[in-house]
Amino acid sequence: MQISNMLLDLISNAVGGMTFVIVLVSLLFLVAGFVMLIKGADMFVDGASKVAQKLKVPLIVIGLTIVAFGTSAPEAAISITSASQGNAGIAVGNVIGSNIMNILIILGISALFAILPVKKTTKNYEIPFVIFITVVLLLLGLDGNISKLDAIVLLVLFVAFFVYLIILSKKGGSDAGDEVAALTEKDTVPKMILFIILGLVLIVFGSDFTVTGASKIAELIGVDSRIIGLTIVAFGTSLPELVTSITAAKKNAVDIAIGNIIGSNIFNILFVAGLAGIFSPSPIGFEASFIIDACVAIFAAVLLWLCVFRDGKLGKTGGIIMILCYAAYFVYLVLQPMIFGR
Repeated sequence: MQISNMLLDLISNAVGGMTFVIVLVSLLFLVAGFVMLIKGADMFVDGASKVAQKLKVPLIVIGLTIVAFGTSAPEAAISITSASQGNAGIAVGNVIGSNIMNILIILGISALFAILPVKKTTKNYEIPFVIFITVVLLLLGLDGNISKLDAIVLLVLFVAFFVYLIILSKKGGSDAGDEVAALTEKDTVPKMILFIILGLVLIVFGSDFTVTGASKIAELIGVDSRIIGLTIVAFGTSLPELVTSITAAKKNAVDIAIGNIIGSNIFNILFVAGLAGIFSPSPIGFEASFIIDACVAIFAAVLLWLCVFRDGKLGKTGGIIMILCYAAYFVYLVLQPMIFGR
């Protein structure tokens, strides 16, 4: 968040720290961030889906890799920066909060736009893997921190996941019904890769400006860093997934819509938390209150699996249930300081 923070600091100094002006500028940052995210996600989905068709790579693999990595870039930047600065509340809260929001809010909302079919591999392997690694993260954090050894464990699991993707790609072949848009002679691979890169740049900067604006507003009203990480920062860094998944669902690129979220959650825990643990000068603190949050993340993944287990589809009913579950969790976050005096 260096560029947007620098701009906000310069403006704050120029106006002498006037709260009203800083809030107004922060709101402008939010609007600018949304615009960049929407345009970036549109370019990213178009580029990724057309590259998949050109190279005859299954869309689920594209969704689980390049799209998931691109939309997880904000989480990676924020968590690594927060960890290196000793802000464990945002570093851990961002990862767990984003994963909860990805499933309950983003897939929940996406399911309202289109029925989302889930491939057998996703139902049988990838969703259970998300459940497994979330349990692993919880177990590693039970001693109160995420050490460098813990981070290495997460990164080793990340490598194992990539090996699985290579195997999936070789076995996948072409997927019936995955064609999203008619390809033309103008849709060359270099051009589509340029779209992916430009889309990624807009996504990263859009999330950067959005989170900076939201975080500044939260700071002005005095909110705990854990709550900021679990809600505002998590929402800001999940905006790429939200816009990308809804855009993909509307364009019938359902494998990107689902694969993007599952892949993003895997990236968040294994890659983002793993790198944050490596770059942190000391073990990342894992507050006792994060135990409940991690349990909610596990519940969210189990709920997703239960919703798609029977017929392999996530429909409006499942989406509504997920949104309601997040609403209950949000109420818990709001009431927790009053109940527990924190």
